[in-house]
Amino acid sequence: MTTPPIQWYPGHIAKAERALMEQLKRVDVVLEVRDARIPLSTEHPQVQQWLGTKGRVLVMNRIDMIPAQARQQWIEWFRSQGEEPYFTDAQHGKGIETVLHAAQAAGEQMNQRRRDRGMLPRPVRAVVIGFPNVGKSALINRLLNRRVVDSARRAGITKQLRWVRISDQIELLDAPGVLPSRLTDQDAALKLAICDDIGEAAYDNQRVAAALVDLLKQMAVESSLKSRYGLDAQPLTGESYLHELAVHRHQGDVERTARQLLNDFRTGVLGTIALEHPPA
Repeated sequence: MTTPPIQWYPGHIAKAERALMEQLKRVDVVLEVRDARIPLSTEHPQVQQWLGTKGRVLVMNRIDMIPAQARQQWIEWFRSQGEEPYFTDAQHGKGIETVLHAAQAAGEQMNQRRRDRGMLPRPVRAVVIGFPNVGKSALINRLLNRRVVDSARRAGITKQLRWVRISDQIELLDAPGVLPSRLTDQDAALKLAICDDIGEAAYDNQRVAAALVDLLKQMAVESSLKSRYGLDAQPLTGESYLHELAVHRHQGDVERTARQLLNDFRTGVLGTIALEHPPA
């Protein structure tokens, strides 16, 4: 399928990013949230530059959607890079306590520096950043133990920055999803679209669904398609599979088939599937 490259940088993201740059001056700790299915594709290339010397807590959300083996591989890989990943399922409240403790520990280092300079300690200021729809708002609601920010499984729900207080020790800034202004890696952009971590206006459902089939075949996990739909993807291209499946299930309606296939992947109906593994 010949379609334009996937690009998405709506006005509210550009505006929020400018506001975030201002607020980052007041922040002590950054909670960077990524999608556990695609940890590399949901790494924002400018985060390290934004951080400077600030504390950072790396959160891998949607851990419920990848196999335990993939989780272990990522833990080992990140540790080999000198980083400690914290895995969460914010939707169901798993792993939240460890993230909170990590943020407080990072903030305590800031307060120790204040004490060393003869200043009084103050509440830790943390910000939650990441691509759209990786689960930032759900994480904040869990950290607060109540629903204070809107959360939904689609990109672009949070449009403004706001501060919320978790406790006497920590204040949290909820920021809209941030994206590079240009997506130069189109393989990564396709994965963002497959996982719904980018606005739907950015892509063509049929192209993305076909890419998902090709990716599952490449990773040798296409048996999940046969289990779900009763149609073997092995002898077909992703595009051919989509058209065959449309005939098989939806009277030839390819768009409806593409939407169902993507939704089945995104909601875990196809099983736990990691679309990325650590670099060799």
